[in-house]
Amino acid sequence: MRYEIVPSRSAKEDFERFDARWRSALKRALEVHLRHAPKMESKRRIKRLRELNQPQYRLRVDVLRVFYDVNDAEQRVEVLGILHKDDAERWLNQFGTKA
Repeated sequence: MRYEIVPSRSAKEDFERFDARWRSALKRALEVHLRHAPKMESKRRIKRLRELNQPQYRLRVDVLRVFYDVNDAEQRVEVLGILHKDDAERWLNQFGTKA
């Protein structure tokens, strides 16, 4: 099953803030991990955020974190935010929706 990866406006802005090296790493990680199996949890790479309704998942790309939701009905992955790990908790407190 192939998922469409759709970045939100804020995720696009987040993406543009990074230099070319990080943008390349992010593109590769999104394609490899989210295109075909965005829900496949792993110990280190993809994590289901159980205490939140939104975002549903977190993808770890080195020191960056990608927060996203999966819509199986439309086969879409909506990327909500891309940020440095040091900013992740603050971002989740501001934009996350508790379960």
